[in-house]
Amino acid sequence: MVFKYQRSAKRVESFAANNNIDLTDYIVPEGGFKSFNDFFYRKIKPTARPIGEGLVSPADGKIVVFDSIEDSSKFFVKGSEFNLQSFLQDKQLAEKYKGGGMVIVRLAPIDYHRFHFSASGTISPSTLIKGHYYSVSPLALRQSLEIFCQNKREYSILSTPNYGDLLFCDVGATMVGSIIQTYKPNSEIKKGDEKGYFAFGGSTTVLLTEKGKVEFSEDLIRNTKNGVETAIKMGETIGRQK
Repeated sequence: MVFKYQRSAKRVESFAANNNIDLTDYIVPEGGFKSFNDFFYRKIKPTARPIGEGLVSPADGKIVVFDSIEDSSKFFVKGSEFNLQSFLQDKQLAEKYKGGGMVIVRLAPIDYHRFHFSASGTISPSTLIKGHYYSVSPLALRQSLEIFCQNKREYSILSTPNYGDLLFCDVGATMVGSIIQTYKPNSEIKKGDEKGYFAFGGSTTVLLTEKGKVEFSEDLIRNTKNGVETAIKMGETIGRQK
């Protein structure tokens, strides 16, 4: 097993170079990464991701933003309307976020795979919904948003003074070994604090906002309406209090 770790660890340097990943942005353990997966969910140096004003992105990746969840049907193919009740498997929660906003950040294998809190507040325990690990590639998502309702996922709710109750849902995808929550439930957290991480593979984080609570950045809304994902980094501003 030690030999296997050593062999996979040797892939880190070439993978980082081929994908323009600046390893000086990350915390490298003493003696280096023990395996490729160890590198995959690497921690980042705080200075590498400044935390912006307002509501910020929870992760690195490609983002789409909808003022209203119902608008997602204009971005994805006809017939793949997002079903909140199926996604959350909770009728009351689905009603709570009906007409609210939705943010989808899709993480590719080359992205930083830890996710963070978009605002400060009090965080609930995490609720697990069992499922599969289907691909969340752009092609797969455009075919059907039902992938989000079939994949393994965990959600928690952040009660904030400025943005109402924000629902974070971490969705596993192709080759994801696990979703690890690192935060302390029922605790006070600060914007930018780490929430958890995905083990190896592609993955997605979804943020739901209550109706009338958040005004999202115009450029993100415009790009989404034009059918374009926007590259984003954790900590960059995505909205403000409405």
